[in-house]
Amino acid sequence: MRFGVLGPLAVWTADGRAVRVPEAKVRALLGALVARAGEAVSVDRLVEDLWGDAPPGNPANSLQTKVSQLRRALELAEPGARDLLTYEPAGYRLRVDDLDATRFTELVARAGAVADPGEKAALLSDALALWRGPAFADVADADFARAPVTRLTEARLSALEDHALARLDLGEHTALADDLAELIDQHPLRERLRAAHLRALYRSGRQGEALDSYEDLRKRLADELGADPGPELVAVHRAILNHDPALAPAPRPRTNLPAPVGELIGRDADVDAVRAALTRDRLVTLTGPGGVGKTRLALAVAHELSYPDGVWLVELAAIRPSPDAASPAPAEAIAAALGMRDEGGRAREPVEHLTEALRGRELLLVLDNCEHVVESVAKLASVLLREVPGLRVLATSREPLAISGELAYAVAPLSVDDDAVRLFLARSGLTLDEDNAAAVAAICRGLDGIPLALELAAARVRAFGVHGLARRLGDRFHLLGGGGRDAPARQRTLRAAIDWSWDLLTDTERTVLRRIAWHADGCTADSAAAVTGMPDALDVIVRLVDRSFLVVVDDPDGTRYRLLESVAAYGLERLRAAGEADEVAARYSAYFTELAETAEVCGREQRAWLLRLEAESANLARAFDDAVERGDADTALRLVDALAWSWFLRGRHRVAHRFLDAALAVPGGSALARARVRAWLTGFAVLLEADRDVRQALDALDSPDDRAQMALFLSYVHVLLGDAATGAALLDGVEPDDDWNRALLLAARASVALLRSDLPAAERDALAAHELFAAHGDGWGRLRALESLAVLAQIRGDYPTAARLHRESTRIAEDLRLWNDVAYHLSGQGRVAMLTGDHATAVEFHHRAMRLAVEQSDTFGEECAEVGLALVARRTGRLDDAERHLLRWLDWNRSLGSAYGLSLLETELGFVAELRGDPAGAAKWHRAALASARETGDPRSVAFAVEGLAGACSIDGEPVRAARLLGAAAALRESVDAPLPSGERADVDRIEARLRSALGDRFAVEYTRAGDVDELTAVG
Repeated sequence: MRFGVLGPLAVWTADGRAVRVPEAKVRALLGALVARAGEAVSVDRLVEDLWGDAPPGNPANSLQTKVSQLRRALELAEPGARDLLTYEPAGYRLRVDDLDATRFTELVARAGAVADPGEKAALLSDALALWRGPAFADVADADFARAPVTRLTEARLSALEDHALARLDLGEHTALADDLAELIDQHPLRERLRAAHLRALYRSGRQGEALDSYEDLRKRLADELGADPGPELVAVHRAILNHDPALAPAPRPRTNLPAPVGELIGRDADVDAVRAALTRDRLVTLTGPGGVGKTRLALAVAHELSYPDGVWLVELAAIRPSPDAASPAPAEAIAAALGMRDEGGRAREPVEHLTEALRGRELLLVLDNCEHVVESVAKLASVLLREVPGLRVLATSREPLAISGELAYAVAPLSVDDDAVRLFLARSGLTLDEDNAAAVAAICRGLDGIPLALELAAARVRAFGVHGLARRLGDRFHLLGGGGRDAPARQRTLRAAIDWSWDLLTDTERTVLRRIAWHADGCTADSAAAVTGMPDALDVIVRLVDRSFLVVVDDPDGTRYRLLESVAAYGLERLRAAGEADEVAARYSAYFTELAETAEVCGREQRAWLLRLEAESANLARAFDDAVERGDADTALRLVDALAWSWFLRGRHRVAHRFLDAALAVPGGSALARARVRAWLTGFAVLLEADRDVRQALDALDSPDDRAQMALFLSYVHVLLGDAATGAALLDGVEPDDDWNRALLLAARASVALLRSDLPAAERDALAAHELFAAHGDGWGRLRALESLAVLAQIRGDYPTAARLHRESTRIAEDLRLWNDVAYHLSGQGRVAMLTGDHATAVEFHHRAMRLAVEQSDTFGEECAEVGLALVARRTGRLDDAERHLLRWLDWNRSLGSAYGLSLLETELGFVAELRGDPAGAAKWHRAALASARETGDPRSVAFAVEGLAGACSIDGEPVRAARLLGAAAALRESVDAPLPSGERADVDRIEARLRSALGDRFAVEYTRAGDVDELTAVG
């Protein structure tokens, strides 16, 4: 997190979102800790900081409350941030890794270490821009803030003075004379500031104002301090009176840089980075694809730099390429840009004459568009940098110059979610609103954040509208033409920009590029070799990366190469024109089908394969679509059959259903393959609210191994829905030969046993399953076993164990990137927090789970999280919120036929009604819950509904019946050795207290007369 004290106290998340820190005392606590960042601050000191001479009755507890509020504010903004504030014997310590005051001090120190006035002014400008107002503005009167406020305020004034002097050196006296006037009014006695102002006024031709300003200071010093101006100011005054030539501005270096036209959007960080690089390295080359903005970035950096012999732009685009690497053309272009001509007006040449002319000079050359003459530019730059120590070079090129001492700086496209949107809006004149936001985002994503493409698209908004433009991006090369009349020809259309680069490639490079364009979302070296039909494709790929056609996606799980969308579209055009599309498509489908069939998503390689399949999901989808388009049923069926289990592991139920259904729609293919795919489809259809005959799907499988595998899959499907009866029936007769499938069988049995409240069997099978899965290194299988063990611990009231198991499961799921499981176990941690009374933490965990489930389109996870929020809301008295959360999921559970889910929702709604004092409503919900619970066959679910009915009777004038119902529910729980744990007793304790008040000693008698549950719950 970032912290700010240069203005009102502020906290921002890593991605720049402001953190709301409510309540004055909590902000004061934040200020006291930030003022002593990194130090341990004692409780007594913090109490004094917050309350002074009037501490509260229990100051330590009151301080702890404020600490908790601060931690909660940090954690809500960024998970894990509460750990920044820790307690130790010496007191509370806030870890502040990024503080604006620290960055201000560092920038000022860097400015003090450089001699160049342009760089100094830029660094000081960056430092002063960090200030948002007076330091510690909202707590400045607190004792803890006084010393840092004084120190920081003085440092800011000194920086303002240094900035003014740097601007004087840059010749900005006219603007500076006006800019300093307000500052002089605020600080009239600062002599160094006044001296800078006097110089600025004098250089601007305002000598009289300068002399008046000096006289004003002299009188103020005499009247207020009884002092005279210091020697520096007196010297400036004398120099003004004498018109000393030393006061004249230094001549500004000559330059041929064009004046900036328009704002450079989204490149502030790049400008800073490149400027800093040029202070360390004498050759910096900006690389990147065509249209990414290399030239504009280079010019922006060049405008901020100053060298004694100037900053010079050398345009190389017009030079015709030469096969001779020693071509003098670049040297001639440099000489022309610098105005080096002999007596006859002819440009001086060759390279040695240029070298001789530059020797002893200090200057910056901006060599723009080097890619088509890169060999000759590289040779020339190498000579010049070696022979001219005062020379620095900033080059732009599609590929690096590849010579010693070069720093290649890759200019990335603009962020499609931020800067690209800003640029598109600025150039199109649009204002972002709800109506156009989605279309604007689609355009920025579709054009990869490339500035040239965005500007060409912005110019078409007037003709097509933003929605029409987004729809037409598939025809981008016809759409994005007719750029600015002042732009070079190669930048007036998107096609021209790519043509310029394409023409610089070799025939082999063009062949590889157009063939890998068939990939839907990047490629690996292996897939590129297979799809292009060229085993040595990697060597060519490296050259294409150097030439900025391919972007390297350097993931820890493997290097990938990605084409920008416009380059990919261009490559596909070239592929079809070459008549190679069918051949490449066939190799593509064959490669990715084999990849899917090779994937080992069970066992030790599970993580690697899941990540690889995730990375290749778009390519696998395209391979499938190609097969369907060709009517190749065998390939389509093989592909979905190979991917189905990974879709199940990752919770991609809708994706699986769509692909499986589409594969079966292709005529042909073997009967065995169609039967397997139909069985997979049946299971996913059940998960998506469809009623399917699973037995029919199993009976269609001839192979016993296939039937066993599909029975395990379909059993798990029904366990997810809480259908223990079907889940158990599907497992009958399944006896796997291998340990992995045996582990899966045990895990499924454990889940079924839990649904039936057979706790010993659930524990036995879950532990055995975990042992086998662990031996195989299967993380997903461990999750299934740990899930059952965590629920068991929760049922038994062993909350520390339940929390630990959910935390362990969360870590495993995050490592595997099984986000649906992560969401489930975050909700599990929320449940445990609720049961132990930590409602704030419970809400936090459930909200995190909800956000993740929504991101993943995981309906099961979303329901689990929202029902958790409902449970917390009811337990904290927010009955309307609880009811709203619960009602949202009733119809969904009914559509799934999930009696288990319905029983929980209906019982909770019944308790809401009881707490509102509505006996009829409570009885209605609890009777419905009881009917659902009986369908599950789970004694614990039945007991929960019966306890709810007892609550309804307790407020409806039936205390005797209510007492007997409570006794019956307790007997049901005892029958499965699962008495109510401490965290779940609140409802029963409340009802029991009500009944003891109504019945007195008779309660115990009636409680023990529980009798038959069916009789007690009959309507009457």
